[in-house]
Amino acid sequence: MIGVGTLGTQIAVQAASYGFEVKAYDQDPSNFRKTFERLRPLAKPTLPIDDWVKGAAEVVQCNEMGEALKGADLAVEAIYENLEAKRKVFSEMDAMSPREAILATNSSSIVISRIETATARPEKCVNMHFYVPAGTQGYPINIVDVCGGTRTTTETIEACRKWILSVGCIPLTVKKEVLGFTFNSVWRAVKKRCLELWAEGYVDFRDIDRAWMVFTRMPQGPFGLMDLVGLDVVYDIEMSYYNESKAMKDYPPKALRDMIDRKELGRKTGRGFYSYPNPEFAEPGFLGAEGPSQKTQLGS
Repeated sequence: MIGVGTLGTQIAVQAASYGFEVKAYDQDPSNFRKTFERLRPLAKPTLPIDDWVKGAAEVVQCNEMGEALKGADLAVEAIYENLEAKRKVFSEMDAMSPREAILATNSSSIVISRIETATARPEKCVNMHFYVPAGTQGYPINIVDVCGGTRTTTETIEACRKWILSVGCIPLTVKKEVLGFTFNSVWRAVKKRCLELWAEGYVDFRDIDRAWMVFTRMPQGPFGLMDLVGLDVVYDIEMSYYNESKAMKDYPPKALRDMIDRKELGRKTGRGFYSYPNPEFAEPGFLGAEGPSQKTQLGS
């Protein structure tokens, strides 16, 4: 596992919890432990929480990338959403891992065909995009997009599908490359419109979240979810769409950039759209009646 931020940590722990030998590398040696401790109180994983915690203890932290990749069958990259950075990491993964190893990116917006040429094994390069297997929304979102590039073999895709099933997740096979893959393509449309309504002053973000929570019965709305992902990550993903289209309608709002500049990144910094660890949307009155009685009759 190369990169153990919010999702990289979850992928590493998920694999270790299901009995796989997992080695992890991050430029910040303390990142895995810090991220795990932040996720642990929120986790609702696909297996008993005690097994998930035991799995975390089995993840081997490595001080060098080559140490983590030695003997690997599968190398998964989960760094930030930047094409050149991912290409650099893939080139290093290609040089340091066994020739038969599959190289996967957890990217939610950058397709593998733009990364595969950084390696000498494009037939073994794949998008393998995990959502939130630790279930920090209150239940596991154990779905994983699988998408090949221009030369990815059917054997590589099938090996990834089988492995995803073996770690308690559901593979979603994407037949042709598309930004956002399966559900994230749908989620991106929702997220983009929510950001527009908020940034352009049409609707308070809290009311958008209230509507979403009532309609879907989810414990948080789109802005709460963006806080969980990290607003810097949300911004980078939106920039991926803009860089693809070069259309100003796809450029993320300045108001979002301003929040990032103020270090208001969501849960990981304690403040985003909401304040943590006790966000407003989790309070009993967030969806309930406030102020005057709801029994007031028309005309009174």
